[in-house]
Amino acid sequence: MRAIGAVSAALLGALAVLPVAPAALADGGDNPITSFGFSVTPATIAPGGTVTLTSDGCEVPSVTVTSGVFETVTLNEGRPGTATVDLDAKAGAQYAITFDCKGERGTTHLTIASGGDAGHDTGARTEVHKGVKAGYGSAAASGDHSDGLGATQLVTGALLIVGALGAAVVLTRRRGIDDRS
Repeated sequence: MRAIGAVSAALLGALAVLPVAPAALADGGDNPITSFGFSVTPATIAPGGTVTLTSDGCEVPSVTVTSGVFETVTLNEGRPGTATVDLDAKAGAQYAITFDCKGERGTTHLTIASGGDAGHDTGARTEVHKGVKAGYGSAAASGDHSDGLGATQLVTGALLIVGALGAAVVLTRRRGIDDRS
C-alpha cells in the first residue's frame, strides 16, 4: 500500500509541474542566448567612430538595432550595417546595443574609449552566438519552428507520464500479490 501512496504523490507532482513548464521555457528576462546571432565590432570605439553591426540566423528579412549612442539601424536580409557613434558619447561609458529579430531581443555592450584608447581598435569583438534549439525533434524537419511546447506535446507528455506511473502501480500490486502466495 505504501508504494501506491508514493506513486500517487509522484503523479500529483508531475501534474503540478506541467502548467509551469511553458512559463519556464519562455524567455522573460535578459537572457543572452538568442535563436539568432549578433555582433558589434569593434567592442571599444572613440566618440564619432563607426561600428559594424552584424546579425545572422534571423528568419525575418530585417533586424532592428537600437542604442542610446547612435541612430537606429536596420539590417536587411542578413547584410551587415554600420553606425556612427555620437560625438558627445561619454568616454569610459558602456552603452547597451539591442538587436531585435521579430520581437526576440539580444543585447550586448559597446564601450566608449577613454583618452588614451581613443581611435584605436582593441581587436576585441563582442559577439553572441545562436543558442541551441534542442527538443524540436520532427518539428524541425517539418519546418515548424514555433517557440515553446504546443498543447499536443504537453498532452502527449502527460499521457506518457500517467501511463508509466499506472504501469508501475500495476506491477507493484502484482509483485505484492505474488509475495503473499
